[in-house]
Amino acid sequence: FLMGRTFLDIDMARAADLLGMERRQAEAFRDLERGQFMALGPALSRRPLGLRIGPTDTSPRNGTPRLMAMPESALEDARAIILAAPPPETVRAPRRMTSPDLLDQLMAAKSAALEIRPEPVEPQVSAEDLAERHERVDRVLRAILAQPDAGFRVIGVLYQEFVVRCRIEGLASVVPDLPEFRRMLTRARAGLGSETTQDDAWRDVSVRASLLPDDMQGVFMMIARAAKEGWPCPSDAAIARAYGSHSLRRARRLLTYIEEQGLIVCQLDGTGRRTVTLVELAWATAPGDPNAAEVEQGSLAL
Repeated sequence: FLMGRTFLDIDMARAADLLGMERRQAEAFRDLERGQFMALGPALSRRPLGLRIGPTDTSPRNGTPRLMAMPESALEDARAIILAAPPPETVRAPRRMTSPDLLDQLMAAKSAALEIRPEPVEPQVSAEDLAERHERVDRVLRAILAQPDAGFRVIGVLYQEFVVRCRIEGLASVVPDLPEFRRMLTRARAGLGSETTQDDAWRDVSVRASLLPDDMQGVFMMIARAAKEGWPCPSDAAIARAYGSHSLRRARRLLTYIEEQGLIVCQLDGTGRRTVTLVELAWATAPGDPNAAEVEQGSLAL
């Protein structure tokens, strides 16, 4: 604690109280000269010591930086540096190519031999076995579609379950891809088998169905089958289920869209029963109640 010259009685009284000095000793603070201080406190000494601080230099902390003067160089030195000869280039020793290791060559040859090894040839499958496998695949698909909610599930989910069941049955080699599965699903929802689609007339129906979006082709094939067999026209509930929907209004809009494409002609008789005729094929369904339940419609088809 440094105490300098002061003329305030309160400062001298406070210092005397803090340091345990008498009031008369504190009066000595009035006589201190400029730069003289009394060092008080047990950290320095048990008694007050007189200190003198000489001249000091101060500067602000936020001083602005200044540029140093550039070094002075003679013009002759710069001329000597410019006209000096370039240093001699260092000659690099030619890189020596190392010969490949014999073990590395043997391993590379072995890897190449393994890569060109011919794949095992699959055994030839007879036509009878292939037909039997396709029949088993159709049975797997029919089992999936026999589930109550199969008509309203996403195609991706149906395809995943179809692949799993085919692998369980040992039919992994004949599992169709997703586009082929879509076509199989369309035929199965229309009640068509693989042998039925080989008919020339059904090939024409498939060509006409390809003009429609993928989700509408199954409905068109179902109506075409009912028209070819002379069955009653499918009800709105059956059409909605084949389309993967519960909405009867959507089923009616679907028939209207197919008719606008010039593929079918819908007619209602005096009793409100509906008849659908396929354009250019002259196939027509029997009159059917559009408001009939789906179970009744299925029994009529069977």
